[in-house]
Amino acid sequence: MAVLTQLMETVGRRTMAGLGEIGYAATLLAQSLFWLVMGPGRRQPVRLKAVVAQGMEIGVAAIPIVTVLSITVGAMLAIQGIHTLRIFGAESRVVFGVALSVVREFAPLITGIVVAGRSGSALAARLGTMRINQEIDALHVMGINPVRFLVAPALFAMLIMLPLLTFLSDVVALLGGGIYVSIDLGMSLAAYADQVIEALTLDDLLHGLGKSAIFSVLIALVGVVNGSLVTGGAEGVGRMTTRSVVHSISAIVITDMIFAFMLSR
Repeated sequence: MAVLTQLMETVGRRTMAGLGEIGYAATLLAQSLFWLVMGPGRRQPVRLKAVVAQGMEIGVAAIPIVTVLSITVGAMLAIQGIHTLRIFGAESRVVFGVALSVVREFAPLITGIVVAGRSGSALAARLGTMRINQEIDALHVMGINPVRFLVAPALFAMLIMLPLLTFLSDVVALLGGGIYVSIDLGMSLAAYADQVIEALTLDDLLHGLGKSAIFSVLIALVGVVNGSLVTGGAEGVGRMTTRSVVHSISAIVITDMIFAFMLSR
C-alpha cells in the first residue's frame, strides 16, 4: 500500500511539474509575441540583427545535413515503394506515393528532427550556461527583458527558417526519389516531374509547411524552457540539453501523428 501511495505521489508530482512547464512555455510564447508587436512602441524592439544571426545558425548552417538526409530519404522511399508495388505490377505508380509521402510527412518530420538535434539543443545549452553564470540575472539588473533579448529572436528565426528548410527538403527528397526511379524504371526526370506535379496539390504543400511552422515553435520553446531550468553547474547543462532534444523530438513525432489522424479523416 505504501509503495502504491508513493507511486501515485511521484506520478502526481511529475504531472504537475509537466503542466507547469507547459504553462511556462505558453507564457514565453505570449511574451515573445508581445515584444514583437509592442516592442517598437516601447523603444525596445526585437533586434533584427539577432534574428538574422539566429537564422543563419538555424537555417543556413543546417543546409548540408538536411540536403544529405533528404536525398537519402527520397531515394529510400523510391526503393521501398518500387519493391512493394512490383508485387502488384504497379511499380510505375510509385511516383504518387513518393510525392505525397515526402511533402506531407517525411520532409517536415526529418527537417524538424534535424533542427531539434542541432539548434534546439544549442539553444538549451546556451541559456543553461547563461543561467549558471548568472548572465540572465544581469540582464534583469540592466533593465533588459530576457524574453525580448534572448527568446524572441530565436523563436522568430526558427519560425522563418524551418519552413524554408522544409521546402528545400521537399525539393531535394523528390529529386533523390526521381534519380532512383529514373535508374530503376527508366523513366525520364521530365516524366517524373510531370507525375509529381499531377500528384500534388497546393494543400499538400501547405500541409507540410504548416506542420513545420508548428514544429519550429515547439523546438524553440522546449529548448528555452529546459535551458531556463538548469541547475547544478556543467552537469546540469548537459542533462537539460539532452532532455531538450528528447522532448523536442517526442513533441514533433506526437504532433505529426495528431496531424496525420485529424487531417486524414
